[in-house]
Amino acid sequence: MNASTRCLAAIAAGCFGFFLCTNLEAQQNEAQTQEGPARIQVTVNAVVVPVVVRDRQGRAVGDLKKEEFQVFDRDKRQNISGFTIEKRAGLEAGTSVSQPRDVSPTFAPLTKSVPKRFIVFLFDDLHLSVGELLRAQSVATKMLGESLADSDFAAVVSLSGSNSGLTHDLATLQEAVKKLKLQQLYRHDEHACPNIDSYQADLIINKHDQAALEIAEADYVTCAALVGASPRMVESMVRSVAEQSLTNGEHDVWVSLRTVGELVKKMGTLPGQRTLILISPGFFTMTPDALAEKSLVLDAAARANVTISAMDARGLYTTGIDASERGGSSSQDLITGQHAHYHADAMNSNEDVMAELADGTGGTFIHNSNDLEGGFKSLTQAPEYVYLLEFAPEKVKPDGAYHPLKVKVDRRDLKLQARRGYFAPKPDKASAAITQAVPQASATPPTPPI
Repeated sequence: MNASTRCLAAIAAGCFGFFLCTNLEAQQNEAQTQEGPARIQVTVNAVVVPVVVRDRQGRAVGDLKKEEFQVFDRDKRQNISGFTIEKRAGLEAGTSVSQPRDVSPTFAPLTKSVPKRFIVFLFDDLHLSVGELLRAQSVATKMLGESLADSDFAAVVSLSGSNSGLTHDLATLQEAVKKLKLQQLYRHDEHACPNIDSYQADLIINKHDQAALEIAEADYVTCAALVGASPRMVESMVRSVAEQSLTNGEHDVWVSLRTVGELVKKMGTLPGQRTLILISPGFFTMTPDALAEKSLVLDAAARANVTISAMDARGLYTTGIDASERGGSSSQDLITGQHAHYHADAMNSNEDVMAELADGTGGTFIHNSNDLEGGFKSLTQAPEYVYLLEFAPEKVKPDGAYHPLKVKVDRRDLKLQARRGYFAPKPDKASAAITQAVPQASATPPTPPI
């Protein structure tokens, strides 16, 4: 096993410490004997679609029947083969809920007792900036005491592997938040020459965008002070850098989403209400492999009955490009403003992963708001009812395409929150995304605690 593969194994192992009964040495021995990431078989035999339904007053609706739902895959209606209603949250006093008229056999019966909650706060120390992390730490340290009940278990975890362990102790959680530090694994160098991030690299390599290629070539000529360089040499260098940037970005997303997915699976073994809260600025997930991995996370959350909520730690942000992020821009870019356009698109698309994880699991997404304290507290509240609709896609080939989903209900004045779609990867692409070797990393994440 090479050093970079051990690096990924350490990250994956680090996120499990809060529930394992084995000691750290056993975890490390297992990680060292594993030959690379586990191979995952991706299929589209069944798709699970969590749906949260509320009325015009925002009250939970828990009396809908299977026949009242319709699911459309690429605008083609699908046969709903599985239907379950889950009660994920204890109802607070004064909360109004539509009571079931004719309870389905698969409906989880209402109880008077409030179940224990298990909440994992997942901090994205791989993508947060210094200022974002400091603000998130300040808010979390203050609001943890106001967000957790005495009966709650919680853990503070990071994408790089730090872990407080599940605990009742508020001081332990707050101390874990304060100790969080930024990690440099796979971070893009804004002062590289040429400066090509994952978003622009995707345009060049995957989408064959000629304008993106030409602006990168012009930037390279400027920042490298090339005089009389052949166009072929410039293009070759730019494509090589774009390939490397895209590869690093894909591994970055793989590490991030795989950690979220594995946490979700392990949380599925816990009793009671299970909520994972992602605190992040978001990250780029628009490549085919990233979409496939995101689809796997949504599948895992649906089957493990885990709600994923998210907070955009950027707060109320602007999409303007900072002078420190311009790098060696060419005169062509200064005239066209192309990099500013890319930067704005990338910032907006980065939050899509958080929005879709929340929508697809019945969670809440707090974004474009400076009220991080109010948002933080609301994220711990899971939806009262979640409908799980399952269908087997008809005549759907693993064609490497995203399949948008639409969910409708035969009742007026209801608001639905549902999974937006799923990704049917090509078998060869799916295997490549899971089993490919990871390049050498410039930084090694810290050893996860017990």
